[in-house]
This record gives sequence, C-alpha cells and structure tokens, in this order.
Amino acid sequence: MTSTYKSINNRSKFKLSKNRKLVWLISSGLCLISAIGMFICFINPKINSPLKLGLDYTGGTQITLERECEQKCSLINTDDIMKHLNLLNIASNKNQSIKAPNLNRSKIRLLDNSAIISIRLPFLSASQSDFVTEDIYSNFGPFLKANTSVEIIGPSLGKQLLQSSFISLLIAFIGIALYINFRYDKIYSFLALLALLHDVLIVCGVFAWLGYFKGIEVDSLFAVSLLTIAGYSVNNTVVVFDRIRERRQVDTQLLLKLQIDNAVTATLTRTIYTSCTTLLPLLCILIWGGSSLYWFSLALIVGVIAGSWSSIALAPSLLSMSLKKDTE
Repeated sequence: MTSTYKSINNRSKFKLSKNRKLVWLISSGLCLISAIGMFICFINPKINSPLKLGLDYTGGTQITLERECEQKCSLINTDDIMKHLNLLNIASNKNQSIKAPNLNRSKIRLLDNSAIISIRLPFLSASQSDFVTEDIYSNFGPFLKANTSVEIIGPSLGKQLLQSSFISLLIAFIGIALYINFRYDKIYSFLALLALLHDVLIVCGVFAWLGYFKGIEVDSLFAVSLLTIAGYSVNNTVVVFDRIRERRQVDTQLLLKLQIDNAVTATLTRTIYTSCTTLLPLLCILIWGGSSLYWFSLALIVGVIAGSWSSIALAPSLLSMSLKKDTE
C-alpha cells in the first residue's frame, strides 16, 4: 500500500501541499504592502483617499476641439499636447483671480481619426478655459472654432460615478459568491471571494504606491479593469475547484492534500497557457496603445498575474486546510 501511495504521489509535479506556507507568506506579504500603500495615501493630505482619484471622480473641465481638415486629418500625438500643457504658464493669464490649476492631471483623447481632440482638465475658470483653448488653437491648429465646446463636470457627478463603480464591484462580488455557493458549497464560495479580494487588493496596492510616488490617478477605466479582473480570476478559480472536486471522487485512496496536488497539476498547464495568451495582447496595448490605455492595460496585467497565482496556489492551499482533513 505504501508503494502505491508513493507511485501516485509522484504523479503530482506541483507540490503545493509542501509549499503552502511559502504561498501564504508571499500572498500575505503582497497584501500587507498593498494595504500599507493605501493607508499612506489615505492619511496623505494631498490624496486623502486610498487611491489617488482622477478627474473622472473629482470633476473638472472638459474642452472638445474639432480640427479643420480638408479630407483626412494628419496624425497628432497626445504626448505632444500633454507636454505643451505642462509647460503652459496659465497663471500669466490676465485678470486671473483663481489659483492656477495643476495641468499635469490633464487627460487627452483623440477621436474620429484624430479629427477631434478631447481634453479633460482640472477645474478652470471661464478666462482660464479661454486661455488654454486659444493656446491650443495657435499651436495645433487650424480648428473649427464654432465647434469648440467647454463643459464643466461638477464634483457631485464625479461622486456619483465613484459610488456607481463601487456598487457595481460589490454586486459582482455578491453574484460571484451566489454562483459558486450554488455550484459548490460555502467553503468554496468563501475561498473564491478571498482569492478575488486578494487580487483586487494587490492591484489597488500597486496603484496606491504609483499614486503616492508618481502621482498616477485612477479613473473610470480602472473600475472597468477591476471588474474584468474579477471575472478572469473567478473563472480560473472555478476551473481549479472543479478539477479538485473530480479528483476527490477518483483518488479516494489518497490524502486530501495529495488529491489537491493532483488537481492543481492537471490544471497548471491550462492556467499558464491561458494567462500567457491573455497577457500578450495586454502587453501590446501597454506598449503601443497610447497614453489613454497605458494604465488600464497595466492594471489588467497585474490583475491577471495575481489572479493566476491565487487560482493555482492560494485558493487550493487554503482549501486543503478548510475541508475536513484526512487522517494520515
């Protein structure tokens, strides 16, 4: 009987049961670093929240300009506009009664094949908006001035968007918990949510530290990335849990930890391949997608890596401690 156990155990190439303390140490360390970063941002008077919120959530001024092109507009680089705005001395505007805003927080998007330029800025007065608009006219024109629009996005609208993002994430968590609880049981549901919380916390922690050191802000795309990460992470976790349930029915003569090792080994190649094929297009977006999608793709990359780790290592190792232990 002992030789049978050894031969079956040798099929488990991924020795999760032997290294589960290391798995817990790595995940706990990453979560602790993330929590510290979010706490530091929260107590920082310049940020005053766990993440540095962007203009989508705090409000601001949006200027939309339409370029004057005969047939097809020439390509224009958003980085060139951004560099120009950073050098713009808005405080030199005459009759300036409002404190000069920080234009480094501006967000620029090109629409309709570079024919339309949309610029999201901090709150500007009417004279400040005119000053910025005229400067863009003179340096990146010609423009159809009659089609220029300036809109003010109030902080109440940004607050509503922040609440909507939080509610949508909460509903996603509840829906995932109900699905897994229906498909498996409460233990599986709890551990899947714990692994999901682990992934989301790590992504938020990375952006908390980026916000603290680099001034990187989160916007509505960041909320979209968290929802995408939630779906991806749970999908991988469900696949692993399903295989664990199968192995428990087949390998009845094995200890629980060996059943889980066999199940994780069986899904390891599939999980790695899925993660790599997901990361490849995200890396392409990160490199060539432009500034507007750079941080969105980075959030997804971090989430995919964290989700893969939690699916094949964290959740199964916790499951081995949560289910009824076999007597050795």
